[in-house]
Amino acid sequence: MGDVIKEQFGATDGAGVDLFTLNNSQGIELKITNYGGIITSIKVPDRDGKLDDVVLGYETLDEYLSDSRYFGAIIGRYANRIARGKFSLNGTVYSLARNRGENHVHGGIKGFDKVVWEAKEVGSSEGVGLELAYLSQDGEGGYPGNLQARVTYILTDNNELRIEYFATTDKDTVVNLTNHSYFNLAGNGTVLEHELMLESDQFTVVDKDLIPTGETRSVSNTPMDFTCATPIGARFNQSYEQLIFAGGYDHNFVLRESSKALKPAAKLSELVTGRTLEIFTTQPGIQFYSGNFPGGSINGKGGRVYEKHAGCCLETQHFPDSPNQPSFPTTVLKPAQQYGHESVLRFSTTQ
Repeated sequence: MGDVIKEQFGATDGAGVDLFTLNNSQGIELKITNYGGIITSIKVPDRDGKLDDVVLGYETLDEYLSDSRYFGAIIGRYANRIARGKFSLNGTVYSLARNRGENHVHGGIKGFDKVVWEAKEVGSSEGVGLELAYLSQDGEGGYPGNLQARVTYILTDNNELRIEYFATTDKDTVVNLTNHSYFNLAGNGTVLEHELMLESDQFTVVDKDLIPTGETRSVSNTPMDFTCATPIGARFNQSYEQLIFAGGYDHNFVLRESSKALKPAAKLSELVTGRTLEIFTTQPGIQFYSGNFPGGSINGKGGRVYEKHAGCCLETQHFPDSPNQPSFPTTVLKPAQQYGHESVLRFSTTQ
C-alpha cells in the first residue's frame, strides 16, 4: 500500500489550496491539487525503471491561476462544447457563460477547473485514494440545480489510476464530467510519434467552430481511423476538412458497445521508452485532442517548453453539445438519479 502526503500549495479567493502526493508500491507518484482537482504530475517508470513525468502542467498555483488550457483539471459542469451557450430543458431555455466565441466550452468562464474542492484521503482495498467534493449552486454558470459533485482518484498497486465521478441534483440539469490531462509518455518532445489506438468505428462530425453537426460518420478510409495503432502525426498533412477545422485532432469518438460496463477506450504507446497507457471507461465517447496549441509555446514544468503537440488528451465523456442533439445519448440528470461513471488509466511498459 502507498500513502498520501499533504502540503500547502497556495491560496485563491481566500481559500487555502493543497497539493497531495500519492505513491504506490510500484514506484508511481501522483500529485493532485484541490484547486480544480488538477493532476499536476504522474511519474511512471520506463522499461528500464527510469521515472519521468508523463503529464503536462505547471510547478506553481499562480501559473495554473493565470492559464486556461485546463492542464490536468476536472471539467464540469459540462465537458466540451455547448453550441451558442444555450440549451432547452423541460421547456425552459438556459443561457450559459460563453467563453469560446459564441459557444460554451468546459463549464464556461469559471468551471469546475477553477474552483477549490474539499479534499480528504479515502481508504481503498485497491490502493491509496483522494476524494474531492464541490457544491455547484443553482444558477452557477447558468446551469439549473444545486449539483453536488464528487470525484475520487485511486492509485492502485497494479499501476492503475481509477477516477470515479458522482453527482446528484435537486433540479433537472445536464452534467458531463471528465479529466483533462495532457499525456506525453516520453516525458519530453511531442506526441506526434506516439502510437494511438481507439476502440471506435465512428466519430461525431463538427463544423468550423468544432460544434457537432449531429452527423456520426465512419472512420473508415479517413484520417480519423485509429482502429489500428497509428502514429498521431502520421496523417496531419492530409487535406481532410475535419483536421483543417481543428488544426489536428479535437474530436469525439464513439466507443464500441460492450457487454461490460467498463470497456476499453484507448491505448497510447511510446516506443522508445516502452511506456503504454490503456484507458477504460463506462462513458459512451472519448475526446481525442492532439494538443493543437495556437499562438506559440508554453513554459511548463522543469524548464520544459511545451510546443504544439507537446501532449495529447484522451477525455472520457458524453458527446459534445448533447443537450442540443436529441440523437446523442442524454446527459440529463434528475433529482431521483445519481450521475456516476468511472475511468481507469492503466500504465505499463513493453520490452
